[in-house]
Amino acid sequence: MYQKAIGLRWICPEARPPRDAFIEPRGLPRIPGWRRSDPPWGRLAHEALNRRDHRGRLVGGDVGGHDRELRAAVHAGKGIQPGADIVPPMAPLPVIGYDAVLAAVSPEAAIERVHDAFLAFHRGAWTMPAKVYLDSPPFGDFRAMPALGGGIALLKWVSSFPGNPARGLPTVSGVICLSDAATGQPLLLLDARSVTALRTGAVAAVAAKALARPDAQTVGIIGCGLHGAWTARCLAAAGYGPGVCYDPIAESAAELAAELGWRAGGRSEALRADIACCVTPGSEIVLQAGDLRPGLHLNMLGADGHGKAEATLGAVASCALFCDEWEQASHGGELAGAVAAGLVARERVTELGAVLAGEAPGRPGPEAATLFDSTGLAIQDLAVAAAVLEAWRSGTIKAQTVEL
Repeated sequence: MYQKAIGLRWICPEARPPRDAFIEPRGLPRIPGWRRSDPPWGRLAHEALNRRDHRGRLVGGDVGGHDRELRAAVHAGKGIQPGADIVPPMAPLPVIGYDAVLAAVSPEAAIERVHDAFLAFHRGAWTMPAKVYLDSPPFGDFRAMPALGGGIALLKWVSSFPGNPARGLPTVSGVICLSDAATGQPLLLLDARSVTALRTGAVAAVAAKALARPDAQTVGIIGCGLHGAWTARCLAAAGYGPGVCYDPIAESAAELAAELGWRAGGRSEALRADIACCVTPGSEIVLQAGDLRPGLHLNMLGADGHGKAEATLGAVASCALFCDEWEQASHGGELAGAVAAGLVARERVTELGAVLAGEAPGRPGPEAATLFDSTGLAIQDLAVAAAVLEAWRSGTIKAQTVEL
């Protein structure tokens, strides 16, 4: 039997050259003066394809065989009708930027979408593998976050680099890709920074509705950066306020307070609110056990990675505890330190989805201090990103496009 050319079949036996045209065992045509030190056989085969002097022997076993796009390119003008049996190219891919994302989804819509996403995830309709961290010491880390639900798959590639503001860059940046869950085709690329900020604020409102006292009204914001600002906006959209804004950068607190008609104040003032939200980088403790008091609800939104914490272990262990997702929170959230120290066990912590579904109790009583640990879930990103996709399809927002 004649040797196959690089593992591919000759498509017509009569086209086989004589046996001496081969170099055993590879099956490539002899080239005068060729030596084993010369370019690899694989490259020579591709050069032959590009020159079209393979005489039809380096393609699949028949017309309509294995690699349609390769064969179509090789045989163009060789008797095959133009466009026949060719896989169509990918459609232009819309790209949604920061401003367009925030224009597409209001805080009220984000709150509703995130609420429904927690229910879908709790019931098993939406799935979410574990978040993957890629540390880049000493600068920050990258995270890969996939999720699937509602006929859409999401992959979020996002980074957290706390030193970036000193370089004139945002702390959080990244990109989200949405794909069709039935075909795998990419649907949309989105700015991750805006989606992350909006879903972070939305979950604060969802948790407050579920866990704060029914008569809770006032809000304290500790950390008035991008995520703190959207936390305040979403709580205001949910009917909470007035509030007190605190940030080490006084101008940031003053600007946010002026926008919402709240006021700037100190850390202690913010913690005296009915609902206190800590939205800092998680590199310093801002909540002590002595800051706790009956009836307080805490949204801990800053500790979203290994080694981060906004509260002391004693403060965490003293509260009625809730989280977005146990595995993630117990390894890289506000709960992680207390869990590692043996102060908090799994049975003490309730997932928010179970509370929303009515399958687990929320606040134990009006005098309890409740703490919600939000590490940030890909299902939240999926909920907001799906709303952006709908807005683009309806023509509510415009998008740039790229061709891949």
